[in-house]
Amino acid sequence: MINSELIKPKVIIIGAGFGGLALINKLKNKPVDVTVFDKNNYHLFQPLLYQVATGGLSPDAIAYPVRKITGKTNNVSFRMAEGKEIVAEENKVRTAEGDYYYDHLVIATGAQTNFFGNEQLEKHCMQLKSINTALDIRSDILEEFEKGVTHNTDEELKHILNFVVVGGGPTGVELAGALAEMKRNVIKADYGKDLDKEKMMVHLIESGSEVLGTFSDSLSKKAMEALGELGVKVWLNTRVETYDGKTLQLNNGNNILTDTVIWAAGVKGKIINGIDATCIGKGGRIKINDYMQVSGYKNIYAVGDVAIMSGDKKYPDGHPMVAPVAQQQAALLAKNILAQLENKPAKGFSYFDKGSMATIGRHRAILEAFGIRLSGILAWLGWMALHLMILVSFRSKLIVFTNWLWNYITYQRHIRLIIRPSDSKTN
Repeated sequence: MINSELIKPKVIIIGAGFGGLALINKLKNKPVDVTVFDKNNYHLFQPLLYQVATGGLSPDAIAYPVRKITGKTNNVSFRMAEGKEIVAEENKVRTAEGDYYYDHLVIATGAQTNFFGNEQLEKHCMQLKSINTALDIRSDILEEFEKGVTHNTDEELKHILNFVVVGGGPTGVELAGALAEMKRNVIKADYGKDLDKEKMMVHLIESGSEVLGTFSDSLSKKAMEALGELGVKVWLNTRVETYDGKTLQLNNGNNILTDTVIWAAGVKGKIINGIDATCIGKGGRIKINDYMQVSGYKNIYAVGDVAIMSGDKKYPDGHPMVAPVAQQQAALLAKNILAQLENKPAKGFSYFDKGSMATIGRHRAILEAFGIRLSGILAWLGWMALHLMILVSFRSKLIVFTNWLWNYITYQRHIRLIIRPSDSKTN
């Protein structure tokens, strides 16, 4: 039994994403004092963020207040503040709200967009990492439609109605597919007499030889076929050189005239100040051992996208930056922290891959799990079922299901409000 007379260790968690949330759930009502920090007061379900950006869902469908979780516990507190700096020698975290001391510190800050040092791209491209940026994208898309009504020359319409997504991973593919469906359905329904939908073009640019490269070759080809059916122009083996807000220059000598470029081509760890530079590994991620300990620190840990564990022979370049990794690492870390109170040994991490999936649009998806490979409507139904299951609250499940059902019946994306300024695409 855990000795309840011991002074409760103080655990600080920075970040309320999938890893942070899993830690909260595993440590709630346990003999530890937990404080969770996040700059937002909600947990964001990022896998569906692209649907907010394309008008399929409202923000409240995929965001859940952290205090709704911590308020039901007797040992977990939430502070809406961003961790600014770690002072490891003093076991202290500095925030804008003051300094906080810890016995165990967990960094679960996730990832941020990686522009690979290209300032022009960072300045002019849009990105999809938060509710704010999703709403910026939604407003920008709709503003471009409105501009297309009043601008008639081919040159103007190329700029206005060319939409470019850079990055052929799940986010880029799902976003490109959703944009293509807006072309098919939204323009036809709302702008039919004012705008020729055939003038709109969706481009997907991928530096590799295939989209969704982490999937099997056969499923990657299925995804390419689905994108082709939707009318998406896919550029493989192509890199972006620069973008000035009007012309996107590619390494193959081609240029794309466009007002809208959405960058989904890479992420890097969101590092907090105070971690030694020697602890930062590939992709700007914090190097950790099998016990999620940050290299060189005994009581500082990292989980999820911000962390890279290179000791796993199956994943020599680190585990995939997906929610299940963060959740599994956090769950084991919580057990190890509690085990210390009983002087029990910690257990090393081993990732259990439950499979991967991606959707490309209505009736179009791919799924790979336990040796099973599916594409088409069965994979699409599986994708929807899984995402409904792992949403945090019943309310979110109900809202998302209702919106999906309505969108399916009407072929529409009804959340089409322009609520951001026209210059929101500049970061």
